Amino acid sequence: MQFYKEITLKDGRKCILRNGTEKDGQEALDNFILTHEQTDFLMTYPDEITFTAEEESNYLKKLSESENEAEILALVDGKVVGTAGISCAGAHWKTRHRAEFGVSIDRAYWNLGIGRALTKACIECAAKAGYRQIELEVVTENTNAYELYKSEGFVEYGRKPHAFRSRISGWQELILMRMELD
Repeated sequence: MQFYKEITLKDGRKCILRNGTEKDGQEALDNFILTHEQTDFLMTYPDEITFTAEEESNYLKKLSESENEAEILALVDGKVVGTAGISCAGAHWKTRHRAEFGVSIDRAYWNLGIGRALTKACIECAAKAGYRQIELEVVTENTNAYELYKSEGFVEYGRKPHAFRSRISGWQELILMRMELD
């Protein structure tokens, strides 16, 4: 899916939001690894990331050609500082109306408006793709993300206790959130 938007961050810098392409593989992978080193709120640890830059390039190429899935990169001064994406919750008739959403941002760029902009971009892409619902999961302790999603119209519909087993803090609960798009 194709996407492009330029925004102004809270500190006045420009940020480009655009779909990832095949040539972004290495930089997108580097950002993915970095963001997974910086927080305990994401699903995997850096040592569990096994895909290569070539595989990431192929993935980004596939998504840039997709009509219903997207990976959006946030670039500041030409550097990938965050990513977000939507993917189909399932290929079967009963689930293909649902998009799953995820986002990660380099900690040095937190609180500048990138998370909100990426969230809005993914909602826009999901609606454009014809999804009826977009869903996410957020770690309970990640209150900033929870409040952002809530302010954008996501509603909590359940919780998964003991969903993650953190190497740092033990058990983590996930909050399930959704937004209807029709």
